[in-house]
Amino acid sequence: MDYALNNKRRVVRLVLQWAAVYGDLLQEDDVAMAFLEEFYVSVSDDARMIAALKEQLPELERIVKQISEDAKNPQKKHKVLLQHFNTSDERAQKRQPIRGSDEEKVVLKPNDVSVFTTLTINGRLFACPREQFDSLTPLPEQEGPTVGTVGTFELMSSKDLAYQMTIYDWELFNCVHEVSRLIESVSRYTAIPTDAAGIAQLQMLMLAAICKEYKNLNSFFAIVMGLSNVAVSRLALTWEKLPSKFKKFYAEFESLMDPSRNHRAYRLTVAKLEPPLIPFMPLLIKDMTFTHEGNKTFIDNLVNFEKM
Repeated sequence: MDYALNNKRRVVRLVLQWAAVYGDLLQEDDVAMAFLEEFYVSVSDDARMIAALKEQLPELERIVKQISEDAKNPQKKHKVLLQHFNTSDERAQKRQPIRGSDEEKVVLKPNDVSVFTTLTINGRLFACPREQFDSLTPLPEQEGPTVGTVGTFELMSSKDLAYQMTIYDWELFNCVHEVSRLIESVSRYTAIPTDAAGIAQLQMLMLAAICKEYKNLNSFFAIVMGLSNVAVSRLALTWEKLPSKFKKFYAEFESLMDPSRNHRAYRLTVAKLEPPLIPFMPLLIKDMTFTHEGNKTFIDNLVNFEKM
């Protein structure tokens, strides 16, 4: 009896969390709305016989009532033609073929109209007669900086820099839509190791230590992986000059990256941390993918709540 009761309470708690997170999306799904109403009726019937379910019934009633009222809003009656969840600033995209423009030269036909293309942040678009193709050259401002920024970076406070990185990572992590991919976070993660490979080890070790202190594990692992890059790890003479304190730091950081036993060292570290924290995004995505692909959604025509 206790086992069945605990399972029922877990199912109710899961539905409550699901409805709270996906409330706006459920309003547009008639099947989901019908399920919520039927689920509420079933829980109400069980609550008459099982007193333990009465504690969760008011919250379930509130959520179902709120979603139902929002769905009846006149503005909600118009069917949504397109839902577009995008991490960029461009909210509306025309369904037209778009060509890249990375040093690309395209000859346009006289009858071409509304030609779409893309530009990089520092890119430029030139239009000229065909005979001037070979004379096109990048503008001076497109050539990139002429003075290095390593000196400026070394003058910056590691704590301030780690704080700004953590704020930016948290904004990305907090703005991820329920049904969107973590493209922005992953692309940022893959860029950090490249930057770390070209900057002084001492500064980056301090930065990694502070990111770990801020519980920003995403940037922490990105920096440590950058320091593990062959271009950095082979600098034996440079590593020898580091104080023993920082060598010990780096050894501890590398131990957290140990992939053995399904990243047990990392998982034990995360288990000891109190939220909020920014997890190691690639590993989180891997776990979510494995959970989704490696488990059945339905077992014997019943929802596999263990998967959720």
